Amino acid sequence: MKISDCKINDLPKIQDRRGNLSFLESKNHIPFEIKRVYWIYDVPGGQKRGGHAYKTLNEFIIALSGSFDVILDDGKNKKKFSLNRSYYGLYIPKMIWRHIENFSTNSLCLILASDKYSEKDYLRNYNLFLKSVG
Repeated sequence: MKISDCKINDLPKIQDRRGNLSFLESKNHIPFEIKRVYWIYDVPGGQKRGGHAYKTLNEFIIALSGSFDVILDDGKNKKKFSLNRSYYGLYIPKMIWRHIENFSTNSLCLILASDKYSEKDYLRNYNLFLKSVG
C-alpha cells in the first residue's frame, strides 16, 4: 500500500441547534466491515501510541474529542495527518506504518478496525516492515 491510499473521509454531519450529530456505516463511509472498535484516552503529555503496521487489517481513526497527529509511513514516503474534528476520519489500509502523537488534553481517539485483534497481524519492528514492503 502507499501513502496515497490513506485518505481523510468526511462523515455525515447533521446540524441542529440542540447539538450536531454524525454517524458512519460499514462499507458506506468506510471501505470495510467493522469487526473491532477501540479507543485511546488519558494519554500523558509527550507520549506516542502505535508504532506498528498491520499485515491485513485496515483502520479508520476519528478524533472524537480534542486533537492528535497521525504519522503514516509506507516505507518510502511519510505524511502527517492532523485530526481534530469528529465529523471526519482517516482511513489507513494494511501495510502502512503508523504512530499517533501530540495528543491534546482530554483527547479521545476512536479506532474502527476491519478484523478482530490478532497479535500475529502486527509488524512491530520497523526494519522488518521495511523488508516486507521493499
